[in-house]
Amino acid sequence: MTDTGKPGKAPPKPFTVTEGHRQIRSFVLRQGRFSPAQQRAFDQQWSRFGIDYTGQPRDFDAVFGRSAPRVLEIGFGNGEALRFAGQNDTDRDLIGIEVHAPGVGRLLNALAADDARNVRVYHHDAVEVLANEVADASLDEIRIYFPDPWHKKRHNKRRLVQPAFAALLVRKLAPGGRLHLATDWHDYAEQMWDVLDATDGIVNRAGERGSVPRPDWRPQTHFETRGQKLGHGVWDLLYDRS
Repeated sequence: MTDTGKPGKAPPKPFTVTEGHRQIRSFVLRQGRFSPAQQRAFDQQWSRFGIDYTGQPRDFDAVFGRSAPRVLEIGFGNGEALRFAGQNDTDRDLIGIEVHAPGVGRLLNALAADDARNVRVYHHDAVEVLANEVADASLDEIRIYFPDPWHKKRHNKRRLVQPAFAALLVRKLAPGGRLHLATDWHDYAEQMWDVLDATDGIVNRAGERGSVPRPDWRPQTHFETRGQKLGHGVWDLLYDRS
C-alpha cells in the first residue's frame, strides 16, 4: 500500500462518554498528526497486540496464552520503555495503556517488527481500565513514567497521582508488588511523595520522601538525556506493596 502522506482518521475517543457528565481527566487529547502508517498499524496490528476496552473483568491468562507475572505501564507515550521491557523481560507479560493514538500506532508497528509475544496495549483511559478490567491484587508491578505534570497550579487537580487513584493502584498490586514512578518535575515529585507516602499498603523503598537512581529496567529517553544536559533533575520513586 502506498503512503499518500495524508493524515489518517484517529480511533474513537479513548474513554467512556457519559451524557450530561463532564469528568476531570488527567489528559488532553493533543493527538497531533495521525499518519497513514499509524492508521495501518491500527488496521493491521490491533487484532494481534490490542485489547479492546469492554468495561468487564479481563482474563489476561487467555489474552497472553499463559499464566505469568504481569506489569502494567500507564501512559506509555511512544512506547520506548514498554518495547524495551518486552525485549528484555520475557518471563513477564506487559500491558500498556495510552490515550494518544499516534503513540499507540508507533508502538504497534514496533511490536510487529519485534514479533513481540508478551506485550499487549489498551487505547483507553487508565482509570477506567484499572477500575473495571484489572482484578484486584493481580499485578506484579505498575509503572507510571513522566506523567503530564500540569505545571500550572490551577491545573494541579488534573494530575494523575491523587489520593483516590493511589488507593486504586494499591488495590491492583499483588502483595510484594512494586509501584515505580518517574518525573522530571520536582514539584510533581513533591506531590507524589505527599500522596504516596500517606497511602496505606505501600512503603517507599528509599524511605520517606526518598527517590532512587534510575533502575536498569527503565531506559533513559532522548528527552531525558537532553533535559539532564540542561541541568534538569529526574526522580524515580519506588514503592513496595506490603
